[in-house]
Amino acid sequence: MTDAPLAAATDQILMTERGAGPKPVIRTFFDEATFTASHVVHDPDTKAAAIIDSVLDYEAASGRTSYASAEKIVEYVRTEGLHVEWQLETHAHADHLSAAPWLQEQVGGKLGIGADIVTVQNVFGKIFNAGSEFARDGSQFERLFHDGDRFKVGTLDAIALHVPGHTPADMAFIIGDAAFIGDTLFMPDYGTARADFPGGDARMLFRSIHRLLKLPEQTRLFLCHDYKAPGRDTFAWETTVGAERAHNVHVHDGVTEDDFVKMRTTRDAKLSLPNLIMPSVQVNIRGGHMPEPEENGVSYIKIPINKM
Repeated sequence: MTDAPLAAATDQILMTERGAGPKPVIRTFFDEATFTASHVVHDPDTKAAAIIDSVLDYEAASGRTSYASAEKIVEYVRTEGLHVEWQLETHAHADHLSAAPWLQEQVGGKLGIGADIVTVQNVFGKIFNAGSEFARDGSQFERLFHDGDRFKVGTLDAIALHVPGHTPADMAFIIGDAAFIGDTLFMPDYGTARADFPGGDARMLFRSIHRLLKLPEQTRLFLCHDYKAPGRDTFAWETTVGAERAHNVHVHDGVTEDDFVKMRTTRDAKLSLPNLIMPSVQVNIRGGHMPEPEENGVSYIKIPINKM
């Protein structure tokens, strides 16, 4: 990672604040079953939009999927007359299945994720013994973003920043004055994401977080999850760089890298795996598609015994 794309992103954000460009309109859909915030961001001038971190409903006991969460997004997109240009994933999620392929069928948009998804595909391809038929080259996605890649949502300038640590492939997407940061940070009163999944790294997570915290204090941060911190009765998914720097219980100003790594490593050792990690990872490394059907026409999710 370098500071060059971060500087470019900062310049772009400051231009927006000075009135040199439109401010993105953002609508969030929260799925309480998986504690996931999916965001629809659009350019008010052109109605061009991006859908970020969508959710496919999945019932673990029966293995059945449904689309109630995604249908709410489709209804909003159609009601507002939006033109979806992007389906973006901040990373290969371990706690919910992506609805991106179904949403593409309904409203379009190119599917994009960080280029280091190939690392995640290789790691979990081995864990799940996915076989040679599973491509580990990111070809399930239409755009693999590298650090500093620039793109557009309508007339809105956007930049992709590589922020590994939670997983090797995490990306933050800065669109206008808003940054969609996936699982790097939670609300200030809840802290930060775990870093103990295969390929995760607490030290790298700290550095990625501090890269984001160099953005202007007023930058709006949109998170992927919320779990209600003790004493808070409502879910929340929007904060600012300034609020995180001042109040984040894990990485506020003054917390050292070594202190963070010690805290995060100790905390992660006590966490259980997410309830939906087995189906989620197998589907999400495939770009939201189910594993190939077997000879009876049915797709199956594998559960490795005593491996994770």
